[in-house]
Formats: sequence, structure tokens, C-alpha cells
Amino acid sequence: MKLAIMQPYFFPYIGYFQLIRAVDTFVIYDNIQYSKKGWVNRNRILRAGKEALISIPLKKDSDFLDIRDRRLAADFRRERLLNQISDAYRRAPYFAEAFPIVETALRHDDDNLFRFLYHAIITVCAYLQVDTDITTSSAIPIDHTLRGQDKVLAICEHAAASHYINPIGGVSLYSREDFLHRNIQLQFLKSLPCPYPQLDEPFVPSLSIIDVMMFNSVRRIGQFMNSNHEVL
Repeated sequence: MKLAIMQPYFFPYIGYFQLIRAVDTFVIYDNIQYSKKGWVNRNRILRAGKEALISIPLKKDSDFLDIRDRRLAADFRRERLLNQISDAYRRAPYFAEAFPIVETALRHDDDNLFRFLYHAIITVCAYLQVDTDITTSSAIPIDHTLRGQDKVLAICEHAAASHYINPIGGVSLYSREDFLHRNIQLQFLKSLPCPYPQLDEPFVPSLSIIDVMMFNSVRRIGQFMNSNHEVL
């Protein structure tokens, strides 16, 4: 059984969904500390041919809280963000199909950051016909005081995983020998370029999955998820 574990991100790039598609069980960390520097509540879309940042404002709170304990700001204007996305992509060929998915995710009536992001990821997976089993880290009965590789190994062992697949950026974080000692094969997924037409503009890579959905059919995105990566 193949397993992967990731933090939740706000409409993450296609590599995130390639990873989900590549495994049997995908675990999303909810009991992990929120980081300002990551992509948990922000991402990039295409606006007038250039990348533009979009984000979910959060309620001011301790930087030491877990993602599942953070809240969306009371003044988060969902309509304003939807209008920004609509204005950016209304000329895209798959706008009519993709925008309702974005709208369903952003109109989700929950101010809990983790549940909001989780709902968005599940919604996109359903649209892309990705049926991987998705669960949360806190639902797995392990010692949750463990950190880093030790926590990953505990989750893998509880799930009886034979393979653990991590994004290629984590090569320096894990030891193949330590995984093999637990009879688990450690692998890394490297997302490959998947350029596609973005109206008449030069291609801007690695944007949010929103961009991919606006410019590509579900069938084409499925091809990207199946073919445009390597598992090393």
C-alpha cells in the first residue's frame, strides 16, 4: 500500500494532486503547527499574463497554534476573492466548468482553517475524478508528540504501508535506510513541466490548480497527473 502525507494548502499546484493520485492513502496533517512562510493560506493565479497572489486572511492568533486551531478572519470577503478569480479567468476555455468548483470551495461556510482547506481539496479531487482515500493525521492513533521522520514512520506502520512517497523537495529530510529498516520503501515524486496555453500569454508555470483547471479539460489534467511526473 502506497501512502503520502502533506500539509493542507490553498488550491495547491498540480504536483500536490499528482501525489494524491500516486498513492492509495493520502494523509493531510491537521495537528501540525501553522507556518506563515508556506502556502497554507495563499497561492498564485494568472492575472493579465503575470502571476498574482491570492490569500485567505486569518484571525490574529498565536503563531504556535496547529493548523486545525487557526480561524479565518471575520472580515474575509469571499465574494471579493471570487470576483478576482472570475475577472482573471473569465476568458479561459474551461471557465464555465471550473469556476463553480472554485465557488463551491470558497463559499464553504466554516471559519476553521483546516476544515476550509480540507473541503477545498476534497472538492477539487472530486472534480478531477481522483478517488484516493484521504484522511487526517489526528485520526490516526499514534503518539502525536513524535516529530518529523519519526511521526511519518509511525503513521506508515499503523497504516501497514509498503511505500511512502514524498515530494522531491524532502529528499534531505528522510533516510531510505531508516524506512527500509521498517520494511517501507521510501520514494520521491518529482513533478515535471506540463505547459499548456494560457490565452495569448507566455506560459507561467507552477500556479495554483485553479489555473490548470481553467485552461484544461478534466481529461487533460488526468493525463498531466498520470504522466508528467517521476517517482524516484
